[in-house]
Amino acid sequence: MDYAATILARLPGATRRDKGVRRLIDTLEFYLPDDQVAMILEAYEFGAKAHEGQTRKSGEPYITHPVAVAQELAEMHLDSEAICAAILHDVVEDTEATLPEIVEKFGEEVALIVDGVSKLDQIQFRSRAEAQAESFRKMMLAMIEDIRVILVKLADRLHNMQTLGAMPIAKKKRIARETLDIYAPIANRLGINRLKVQLEDLGFKHLYPYRYRVLENTLRKSKGSQRQIVKRISERLSKAMAEDGIKGEIIGREKHLYSIYKKMTEKRRVLSDIVDVYGFRIVVEDVSTCYQTLGLVHQLYKPMPGRFKDYIAIPRINGYQSLHTTLFGPKGLPMEVQIRTRDMHRVAESGVASHWIYKADEKSDATPQRRAREWLSNLAELQQTGTSEEFLESVKVDLFPDKIYVFTPKGDIMPLPKGATTVDFGYAVHTDIGNRTVAAKVDRQLVPLRTPLQNGQSVEIITARGAKPNPNWLTFVRTAKARTAIRAHMKNLRSAESIDLGKRLLDKSLKDIGSSLRKVGKVRMNEALDEFGLNTSEELFEQLGLGERLAPLAARFLVGEDDSEDDTPAASLVIAGTEGMVVSYAKCCYPLPGDDVMGYLTAGRGIVVHRNTCGNLSNFRKQPEKWIAVSWEKNIDREFHCQIQCETRNRTGVLAEVAATIADSDSNIEQVEVISRNEDVSVLTFLLQVHDRIHLAQIMRNVRKMPNVIRVQRDCA
Repeated sequence: MDYAATILARLPGATRRDKGVRRLIDTLEFYLPDDQVAMILEAYEFGAKAHEGQTRKSGEPYITHPVAVAQELAEMHLDSEAICAAILHDVVEDTEATLPEIVEKFGEEVALIVDGVSKLDQIQFRSRAEAQAESFRKMMLAMIEDIRVILVKLADRLHNMQTLGAMPIAKKKRIARETLDIYAPIANRLGINRLKVQLEDLGFKHLYPYRYRVLENTLRKSKGSQRQIVKRISERLSKAMAEDGIKGEIIGREKHLYSIYKKMTEKRRVLSDIVDVYGFRIVVEDVSTCYQTLGLVHQLYKPMPGRFKDYIAIPRINGYQSLHTTLFGPKGLPMEVQIRTRDMHRVAESGVASHWIYKADEKSDATPQRRAREWLSNLAELQQTGTSEEFLESVKVDLFPDKIYVFTPKGDIMPLPKGATTVDFGYAVHTDIGNRTVAAKVDRQLVPLRTPLQNGQSVEIITARGAKPNPNWLTFVRTAKARTAIRAHMKNLRSAESIDLGKRLLDKSLKDIGSSLRKVGKVRMNEALDEFGLNTSEELFEQLGLGERLAPLAARFLVGEDDSEDDTPAASLVIAGTEGMVVSYAKCCYPLPGDDVMGYLTAGRGIVVHRNTCGNLSNFRKQPEKWIAVSWEKNIDREFHCQIQCETRNRTGVLAEVAATIADSDSNIEQVEVISRNEDVSVLTFLLQVHDRIHLAQIMRNVRKMPNVIRVQRDCA
């Protein structure tokens, strides 16, 4: 281009940067008209003169950096304003040039993008953390006004990562960590795969150089054999597509180092398991051909069950669309195949930059851009947070969906794993807070301690002096810190404290039934210890203090209370600490062996066993100290009562038919009741004797097959 040659000729030291600029011009001429390319070259002339005499750490002229940033954006086919802003993004910050000059020469749009990028590093901060958070906040708020700001910033970060070699090691690692934590996830969220992959690999290279070299060397050694296999599979796919009349392009994909490293760490797999995964991308003309190609691929190679994803029907949040399937390739090696159209491929590589539309009336056509803008517009609400650090953490909620971020009552942000509960939060604040937790408020409302937390909630822990962790917490906490602290406390309880607690619990229970430890005496205590299989009374007190044995039951046993006069048959249950107690079964829900059950300690009937689904349990929840954990013995040889309800057609003799079927199923009917009747339907209730749930299921199956039976179910209050 003559115009380009004219400008380059009159720039001082132009020969040193001819190569980069000429490459940029070649890329721009492919998709921009001449007048816009001319404006970009004017921006280059302005920037080159402004940065004249400045060099990078590597010794290169500084202008090579903005040109490289512009080249990255040009390859994504961004508009001329974005390319101009990329070339000028450092002039306001690092040179004598001013924003009014940029407005005058290149227009308001270019100036706004330059201002959005350059403002990020202008403010002095009290700490590095605050500086990073404030920069991030300003960057995000600038994105809401013009998304091109973040695209320039991402390209700027990419070139800085590519030329990071001249930096000190500590600075390298800090920038690499920031890249992996913030910039690569943003690129991913905006669907810009080409930037995400490069940012991740470069961040990995500088943060973990040794691990990077090991992976790189291993991959290089295996590339020869991999290339042959990829070529053979590609040829087979190509031949099959040609025979079916499918036009398309087959691309053998190489796995990126950081994705391999992440799979190794997340799935705890060795390198050989990850490296031997071959990837193919098939790009076809339209959506219907995508599904046709999927069928063809599944005919050639068997698909792995559960490894198919249809992102065409249900696109990812960043607008990505493709069909994903994993197959058993040659010699059983896993083979990943992605099938997409050319438009989808462009979106996958460039995300929001793929359909570059800024006209309001055309915005509805740009689906990926619209999705990104919807996410960005929500950030405006986050400006209300008090500090920049809070803003950063709030945005991370979207960038890292496997974590949740909740607030303390003072507004501090606490990161927790997904599924964490209020108890996890207490221990995350401080171990002592967790240990003394008695209640919790979420958004100022009292909630159960096992409540899973959600993003953005405000959590307050209520503590009490002398409160101790509950062993039951171990069934629902998610964090290692909470589990470790609870277990450590439980272990330490096996001390004089738990013995003292157990002794006081037993003495109180004895007083409730008109006795005391002194009245029981040593002889009776020793007899009870023999029955319990214990050596000393301290062991009994310790079990009581730790909740392994119930004090009211131990007290009854010690005073020799015997409920055996009750004519209820003895239970076939394993119940810790219930030796000598009578166990009966609730007549409201009729529990059977195999049901999930709980025991309830009553004054006159010993322990009454209920099903966990019993409607009457709500009355017992007010007295949790009377609940007892129970479990069924194996191979119980006795019969239990159970109630079933049958809805039948109102026909003569139907009751006799159902009764006969039940009798043929080896069950006795103790009671029958007609609880409802109309012209067409009768509802019958049977009280039966059964062995267990399996026996009951067999009876219900036989009854359900009867022609006049509409419905049969187990009846429970």
